[in-house]
Amino acid sequence: MAKARSASQAASRSKQARKPNSLKSAKTEHARPDESEGTVPLELQQKCLTIFRDALRPSADDVAVLQEVKGHLYNRDFAAAFAKEEYLRVYASRWSPSRALGYVRVLADIQDHLLPDDELARLGQSDQESLEIVCLGGGAGAEVIALGGWWSVVTRSMPKIALQARFVDIAAWNDTVETLHKQCVTAPEISKYASAAAREANRPMLSGDAFSCHFHQQDVLDWPENVVHTVITPTTKLVTLFFTLNELYSASIPKTQHLLSQLTAALPANGFLLVVDSPGSYSTVSINGAERKYPMQWLLDHTLLSDSQQKAGIETAARWEKVVSDESRWFRLPLGLEYPIELENMRYQMHLYRRLATKGDG
Repeated sequence: MAKARSASQAASRSKQARKPNSLKSAKTEHARPDESEGTVPLELQQKCLTIFRDALRPSADDVAVLQEVKGHLYNRDFAAAFAKEEYLRVYASRWSPSRALGYVRVLADIQDHLLPDDELARLGQSDQESLEIVCLGGGAGAEVIALGGWWSVVTRSMPKIALQARFVDIAAWNDTVETLHKQCVTAPEISKYASAAAREANRPMLSGDAFSCHFHQQDVLDWPENVVHTVITPTTKLVTLFFTLNELYSASIPKTQHLLSQLTAALPANGFLLVVDSPGSYSTVSINGAERKYPMQWLLDHTLLSDSQQKAGIETAARWEKVVSDESRWFRLPLGLEYPIELENMRYQMHLYRRLATKGDG
């Protein structure tokens, strides 16, 4: 798994996912209106898949390596699952492409909150500022391509705006991030027999000036305070936790709560936290020796939204507000896409929080 702390999402989500649909044979179930590709052009989705194909070279010959990775994930031996470069490549080429398409849809859905028209106009008039996004657990490449795809649409009308993305993960995904980013800003491979017009139209998804990526290998559950503030800065606009938070809770609820408090302290006012995870995720909490299971969403809300309660007799102001919340959505792969191996649809919950301005914020 690509995630910041735990790599078991592949095993857990595979159990929850629908039977894989082959894009090659186009046996994908038709999407309902609320889960279609309507906000994400089919051409863009295919371009995202083509980048994965050209960068990671997936093939049916990877099946033996894929089974080894699945075995390690099933046994929750995450160190072994990502101990080899080949494991990382095969994992990213198998699970990240469909996730990337789903994430593009999520980013498109929240764009009006993240970048209202006045904010876009302000960024477009500045030669210095850029949009900064930090992806915790974003090593396996889905977030790289999702951000690139989404940003290619945003910058069609304002090409001078730049996106700076940072990816934090416990595993050594630096080569994967670098390879996929390079493919985003490089024109796709084209046949030597292609026409002059085809060659002229063959352009990269984004220019290198428009999209930069930096990878940080770090266990976020043991993230030193001084390091947190070098990654999540006063100009960070969005932090994402995609199929990561429940795994963090499963590893350690106290450490995860501390991580969320670190995010609260580091993110500026009007910064956003976006959480996407498997629907119906639960974590076990021990209180006074008794164990109870709580929904991931409840734990998250309890941590971020309960600051308005009295603590030690002192009324404290809320530091977050929930802007968007959906307990269950589908992203179904549309008909017509091509990829060398099978991919899966994505079912997910998503929650978007905005950091409020409070007294004492810098």
